[in-house]
Parts: sequence; structure tokens; C-alpha cells
Amino acid sequence: MIKIDAHQHFWRFDPDHYSWIDNSMQVIRRNFLPEHLSPILMENGIDGTVAVQAVHSEYETEFLFKLASEYDFIKGVVGWVDLTSKKVEERLAFYSENKSLKGIHHISQDEPEGFFLRPEFLFGISKLSQFGLAYDIVIYEHQLPSAIKLVRQFPYQQFVLDHMGKPQISGSINPKWKSNIRELSGLPNVNCKLSGMVTETKNFQWEKEDFLPVLDEVFDAFGIDRVMFGSDWPVCLLATDYKYVLEIIEDYIATFSINEQAKILGGNTIDFYDLKVKN
Repeated sequence: MIKIDAHQHFWRFDPDHYSWIDNSMQVIRRNFLPEHLSPILMENGIDGTVAVQAVHSEYETEFLFKLASEYDFIKGVVGWVDLTSKKVEERLAFYSENKSLKGIHHISQDEPEGFFLRPEFLFGISKLSQFGLAYDIVIYEHQLPSAIKLVRQFPYQQFVLDHMGKPQISGSINPKWKSNIRELSGLPNVNCKLSGMVTETKNFQWEKEDFLPVLDEVFDAFGIDRVMFGSDWPVCLLATDYKYVLEIIEDYIATFSINEQAKILGGNTIDFYDLKVKN
């Protein structure tokens, strides 16, 4: 079984560049590079990762390309270009020359209401498929209706919902999240990353059982073939270690068939991002 982490980050920490990592996040206010992650992957039996940008900067896309060229375990990069730029097609063509680029990611959770439906953003999304690039949707749960409207406009574009739309973990499930997840999963060109759960808990305190209702809903909605494990390392360190993030998913799918486990822990990610992974 090939195991691929569908969602992790690298950075050389600079408080100005990574301003979202504020003083409440002391544990991740430092460098996180491949040499730090590599032994963790080996300890946990992970064969490769998809490195995802963590700030809106073409410099970071190039930074991830460089790391991918130096470390074989980085199987793909989800980078950033300004999708609202008039030069978006030119920039996508330029960066697509690097075959490690598999998708584009914009941290939309902090954008104003309606960002997804701006004509210039929609134009940028319309150019992704010609370069074979997926789009990672990262939003809060209240933004799911806008994501649904976005996806409906592009039935041939591949999308993946990061962190399951950041549902409330501690306490009861928000019924609006549940209904929106059902509606979004009804669109066949959307996958879902089983990631980011531990940092959606109150005060980062949790038990494995806290995640069961959310996982039940996501698996029931998306099925086996459209979900993928992601650690969200190193952000997950705010709440727990890498091995416990993996254990949450491995324990949940322990009764699934070996073939189903292989899809969730790597196969679906390989297929979605068209990763080149040796058996």
C-alpha cells in the first residue's frame, strides 16, 4: 500500500511574510522544511506528500518547486498564482512548465463574501483545466454555499475541499454544514481532504471520538473514492503530533477492506493530482 499525505506545508518563518501565524501559535513560529518532515514520514510509513502553499506569493510557489526538485518524497505541489490577474493565463502557462505543479490554492477563508463569484476570479478558474490543474478550496463552513455556486459553474474542473470545509468539531454538528456538504458532494468533480480536523477543536482539546460524527457525514456524502488523507502538518502541531492525526483516520477505516484503505491513504490522492509514484 502506497501512502500519500495529500496536504502539508513548508516555510522558512518570517513574521511579516507569514502574518497569519500570530503570537498565539508559538509552536509553529519557526522553520518547517523537508529535513524536519522526512523522518516523521518514515516513522509513520508515509511514502510521499503534496506540498501546499501557505501564503499568497509566487515566490512561495517557486520555493516549493525547489524543494520538490531536491526531495523525492514531495510528489506534487499545489501552488499559487493570482487568479484575478489579467495575466493569469500567462502565469499559469509559465508555472505549468514545472511538472511538479498539480494544483492552485488560494486561502479564500479570509476573503470577503462573494470573492468566489467575482468575474475576474471566475475567469482565472476557467483557465485551470487547460493546464490540467486542480483547485484546492479552503474556506470556513459558512462559505460553503459560495463554493457550491463556484463548482456548479465549472463541471469539468477538478476541485478538492480542504479540511472538509472546517466544520465545528467540539459539540454538535452544524446542520447547515451537513446540508451543504451533502449538496457539494453531489457534484462529481469535487473531492474532499480528511485534514485539518484537530485544529478545529475548542482550545485544541479532543478525543478521537469527537471526530466520528464529522467523518461519518463526509464518508456518507463523498464515499470511498473521493476522500483523501492529509495531515496539515505543521499546522496540526498546534493540537497534536503527526502520528495522532494519521491514527484518527487509520482507526476510522480499520474495518474497511485493504483496497478501500489504500484508496483513502494514497490511491485517491495519486489519481486526483496525477502523481508519478513508483509501486
